[in-house]
Amino acid sequence: MTVHDTRATEHPIHEVFTRRWSPRAFDRTPLEESELFRLIEAARWAPSAFNVQPWRFLYALRDSADWERFLEILVPFNRAWAANSGAIVFILSDRYVRDETGAPKEELYSHAFDAGAAWGQLALQAIHDGLHTHGITGLDFEKGYRELGIPEDFRIEMAVAIGRTGDPEELLPDYLRAREVPSGRMGISELAFPGNFPG
Repeated sequence: MTVHDTRATEHPIHEVFTRRWSPRAFDRTPLEESELFRLIEAARWAPSAFNVQPWRFLYALRDSADWERFLEILVPFNRAWAANSGAIVFILSDRYVRDETGAPKEELYSHAFDAGAAWGQLALQAIHDGLHTHGITGLDFEKGYRELGIPEDFRIEMAVAIGRTGDPEELLPDYLRAREVPSGRMGISELAFPGNFPG
């Protein structure tokens, strides 16, 4: 058994996996574009069915011209703490395989799955770089499509707050401080089964 901070694994793995968690106590430090692009660089090397690479990233750095617009797409609960992050990224997936002109040929079954793989790599690179991420699906999706000019061919998968963490006592309201700890995971025996799905 391997233990990293308060998290225990059933089998030995690299510590980057257990160091990744989703804090809310971001310290209001702006993120440099070069720091964000390192994360996107890691994301773009994710596995991709047919090498379609359906992921797209729309971003706003803290204090940029787009910052407030991006925050306004989040529901108020998430906006309150994400406002302290250094960047907000919306992760999209292209629903289609496209021809050489960019026109849709057929639906891509794994578009959301592949974008999720890219998000996972982004999150792990953030940990490697001393940053943290928090995925957000508490959004006004209709507003996101409208405000960010996203075509219907693309699906908004989630938003991600990225930044450096600070003291929850200073950065979070009382009702969030107790939740500012890494969560556990279900055991392997609850997730992996030989043969058929358990009945």
